[in-house]
Amino acid sequence: MRTSLASAALTLVVALALGACARDADGGGAADPEAPLRVGALAVPAGDMLRFVDEELAPDAGIDLEFVEFSDYNTPNAALADGDVDANLFQNTTFLETFNEANDEDLVSLGPVYLPPMALYSEDLGSVEEIPDGASIAVPNDPTNEGRALKLLAEHGLIEVTEEPVTVADVTDNPKGLEFTELENASLPQAVADQDAAIVTAAFALPAGLTVDQQIFAEGTDSDYYNVLATTPELAEDARVKKLFTLLTSEEMRAWIEEEYQGIIVPAS
Repeated sequence: MRTSLASAALTLVVALALGACARDADGGGAADPEAPLRVGALAVPAGDMLRFVDEELAPDAGIDLEFVEFSDYNTPNAALADGDVDANLFQNTTFLETFNEANDEDLVSLGPVYLPPMALYSEDLGSVEEIPDGASIAVPNDPTNEGRALKLLAEHGLIEVTEEPVTVADVTDNPKGLEFTELENASLPQAVADQDAAIVTAAFALPAGLTVDQQIFAEGTDSDYYNVLATTPELAEDARVKKLFTLLTSEEMRAWIEEEYQGIIVPAS
């Protein structure tokens, strides 16, 4: 028994050593180029984009793509930092930087891929002029998207805010006396029916069936909040990750996004 245990332990040590040597030979943490590339994203629109890449573009590029689905904004970065996925596609650069600072991480962006415009939706109101005094407005409750929502409201003259707002406490002037309700992103589509209006990103508006006709206004293509393909520093130069970014910003991907989403999602390239 002692001989068998010693043999097994030796085998494990040798395997770990060989694995370490392989990682060192690949440049310190580079993954097996033949291994599946695990990419985390919400189901819509990034999940649909990754499925299109997997079915139509990845085979010719020699990538074995594995889509890992998430349902919220809180877990994809933690999964990436823990090594449960190799990359993710769901966030803008500001969100990424906020996560890194709050969690002492160093996740990196390969660049912008698409814009899921944030918009103010309503079932009953059709324009800024129709928004009454004291109207109830639902906004995201995470620091990045709440600040983004407040900036959008300010751009359309409904409020004034500090230079870099984070929460409703950063509203400096509210002439209409708007009442804000801060909610999780996933709950905002339902708030369209419960509030006078709600600010929702396209990632949650699309699966909820919200349409352009329900938008009072939306971000333009000059937005600073394009979603990026993110990964770890160790995988930033991985050939599979770089190929994926190339495919996600290809002309084929652009054409598919424009046909599939009819302007609701904006390709970066």
